[in-house]
Amino acid sequence: MSCPTPHRHRESRPARPGLALIPGKTGGGAAIRRMLRPRGVALVGVSGRPGNPMGRPLRYLREHGFGGGIYPVNPGYDELEGLPCYASLAELPGPVDLVLALVPAAAAAGTVREAGAVGAAGVVVFASGFAETGAAGARLQAELAAAGEEAGVRVLGPNCQGLLHTPTGLVATFTAAADRQLRAAGGVAYVGQSGAVGGSILDLSAEMGLGLTAWASTGNQADLDLVEVASALLDEPDVRVLLLYVESVGDGAAYLRLAARAREAGKHLVVLRSGRSGAGRRAAVSHTGSMLGDDTAFVLASARHGVVLVDDVDELLAVAATLSSMPRPEGRRVAVVTTSGGAGSLAADRCSDAGLELPELCTTTQDRLRPLIPAFGALANPVDVTAQLFTRGADAFGDVCRIVADDPGVDAVAVVLTMVVGQAGAALAEDLVGTSARLAKPLMVAWLAGQDQTAQGRAVFRAAGIPVFSSVGGLARAAGLVAPPRAPAVPAVALPRPTAPAPDRIRELLDASDGPALLDAMGIARPASVVVRTRQEATDAVVGLGGPAAMKLQAAALAHKSEVGGVRLDVDAARAARVFDDLVAAARAHHVEALDGVLVQAMVPAGAELVVAATGGRDGFPPLVTVGFGGITTELYADVATGLAPVSPEEAWAMLRRLRAWPLLGGFRGAPARDVRAAVDAVVRLGHAAVAAGPQLAEFEVNPLVVGLPGEGATAVDVLVRVADGGDPVGE
Repeated sequence: MSCPTPHRHRESRPARPGLALIPGKTGGGAAIRRMLRPRGVALVGVSGRPGNPMGRPLRYLREHGFGGGIYPVNPGYDELEGLPCYASLAELPGPVDLVLALVPAAAAAGTVREAGAVGAAGVVVFASGFAETGAAGARLQAELAAAGEEAGVRVLGPNCQGLLHTPTGLVATFTAAADRQLRAAGGVAYVGQSGAVGGSILDLSAEMGLGLTAWASTGNQADLDLVEVASALLDEPDVRVLLLYVESVGDGAAYLRLAARAREAGKHLVVLRSGRSGAGRRAAVSHTGSMLGDDTAFVLASARHGVVLVDDVDELLAVAATLSSMPRPEGRRVAVVTTSGGAGSLAADRCSDAGLELPELCTTTQDRLRPLIPAFGALANPVDVTAQLFTRGADAFGDVCRIVADDPGVDAVAVVLTMVVGQAGAALAEDLVGTSARLAKPLMVAWLAGQDQTAQGRAVFRAAGIPVFSSVGGLARAAGLVAPPRAPAVPAVALPRPTAPAPDRIRELLDASDGPALLDAMGIARPASVVVRTRQEATDAVVGLGGPAAMKLQAAALAHKSEVGGVRLDVDAARAARVFDDLVAAARAHHVEALDGVLVQAMVPAGAELVVAATGGRDGFPPLVTVGFGGITTELYADVATGLAPVSPEEAWAMLRRLRAWPLLGGFRGAPARDVRAAVDAVVRLGHAAVAAGPQLAEFEVNPLVVGLPGEGATAVDVLVRVADGGDPVGE
């Protein structure tokens, strides 16, 4: 390696003719393809100082065998790493598709403009000091984005760690993870918004033997964002598994299109998302809104499109390695094969925790296993082969796994090894790698032994790209993630199929925040009611409704009436005037503003009380429909289920079945069953209305929806409406 030569004198070089780009930014997919397969890479501002991270990209391009042109650009040097160093992009002798801007933030926009002048497709801006630092940095980032737009150049970053493409040897990053030998392309690609997390994933993937075909860090996303880069990588024919690290999704509709395309192409999308804690909750005034995290729509929409969601980096990589090295299971039935009865019991428990089934192996399978496994072993599932199996030949363990995988009731084989170490462990690993290659079902391995005593065997698995889990819990979680979701239960009765309401009418009533009229438009029953403003009107209203009634404060700013003592039940005509006075006094005591009056409402027969709500779609994601057990204890028990609107009758029924309190609807300890069909009908109707409302809807909540006996229907007793402009909630 040559030392950098300080620049003393330089002859001017003529600018390259014929490389001006026609104005207009290159489309994301085409630009990214050129950035991954550049004819030449220019490194503007590359450093020659030992230890400077901005010198690494030049070294990495050479060490990892990039075959295109490599052009250091820095007027301070004549050469770097034995290559001629140029004063500007205009002096380069060959075509350049990718420019690495290794310059301070203030110089980045200028580099982008120069890149456009020489026909580059994209620029990677590594520098920090942009929007992440505050208002001044945000202005600098806006200038950078505008420069890319004007120059017709796509910008990756700023504040990112670059990209790599293993097939072309392109390692355009400064992360120290590229110091290690990277694995050959393995059909897995990664895109993430965090540079540091991305560097860790690159390093850990290489350590575990997972070869990444492509890797990209999007940083602040002034131009190219995570979804656009991921969409381009999804089009790569040799990418079968796409990994994403997501901190935020600004365009939910684009993300959903990506997920749908991945599923249609038969490719696997695996997503690790951060920022899901309570600190990120959306402000909400309804009971249900306060119980939904910001990522609820993201999670549900991902599940609808078959996206695998993971909770940590180790799960992300384990799932990727599993999906890239073996077939995906067709169901959730797992057979455990182990060298230890105790480890088998642990595996059974952890598989159950992960929602997996451990079916007993069929008689034919057990008969085939019996000659191989001693009588003191176990054949049913888990299969305990015992140490004696290893006296039957080098392939005996693999034979057991093949027999177990042949069982028609098994979707995946989980191997749990204990202290099979040293040369014996290496031989067993060779046997299992060969067995896995011949199976049409996944074979997953957990090895409960120290790294030093199993290093040979682990190296065998690593060379084959097969992940080795250090715990049975890790294996079970990964198996649960790659397995398809459980098929939903099928209702035993025909379900109602209400039609969707007229969107124009829903939006008109929502704009007026007219909750009762909205219920009428949806076709959801409500009790007769009237708003009164005097003591006499209260008495007359109770008489007119035919008997005892409910009386409630009515005010636009009052979301939860019971919290201020604003609800009285079973009020007869003799007490109506006095109750009216008490409610008005309670409103004054609690400083309730803009009191509209008192709502007098016909009493509804007792029944199961549900809360049914819709929250409007945001950031390109569909609206949400939530159902749970209602009343004033809704938030206390948080027994709710949520789906994406619109929900089908079957989905609504399944949501009700997921509630812990479902037995109260089905009939519990001799209590009568409730009109579940009517509850399903109300949930479906609310989902239709949420879609019809469009972006106007913030929240619409019925609490309680009183569900009567079969045939009695369901009645909305209270309703809260909030429009998306942040206005006050309006309830009945």
